Amino acid sequence: AIKLLVNKIIKLRKQTEKAASIANALPFCSLSNLNKLNANYLKLRLEEKYHIPYSEGTLHEFVISGTKQKERGIRVLDIAKSLLDYGYHAPTVYFPINVPEAMMIEPTESETKQTLDNFADTLLEIDERIDSEPNSLLDAPVTTPVKRLDETKANREPNLRWQP
Repeated sequence: AIKLLVNKIIKLRKQTEKAASIANALPFCSLSNLNKLNANYLKLRLEEKYHIPYSEGTLHEFVISGTKQKERGIRVLDIAKSLLDYGYHAPTVYFPINVPEAMMIEPTESETKQTLDNFADTLLEIDERIDSEPNSLLDAPVTTPVKRLDETKANREPNLRWQP
């Protein structure tokens, strides 16, 4: 039922340039429905490659589990850091703690279908890179001013002031 609803709404969204223009024409209560639509759309795009432990009842966010990717040598932390190289803010990882290799995906109501597709394509590309070039994912991020930190050292010796 959710897939049918999402497909119907996607057809409606294709008629407009931006989700923001839809939001401007809708009452406030409909804005939260765009959050739900965006989350469900992304979930459907990612479900083949990423395990989705709680697939029913998605509201404005959902959690993917990177257990399939971890079995191939890449943790969800590596995926999140790789997203930085693609220009995306890294999502919340390892929460909720009852989901192994959890990554929280929470699109906003103002995201366009193109932006959602680009994000999904990026996560799918990262999944493909696990088999073809895993070391590039383990070294990520490489395009940001601050490269990958030694997380163990950062936890043991916190330095909360960055100096260039």
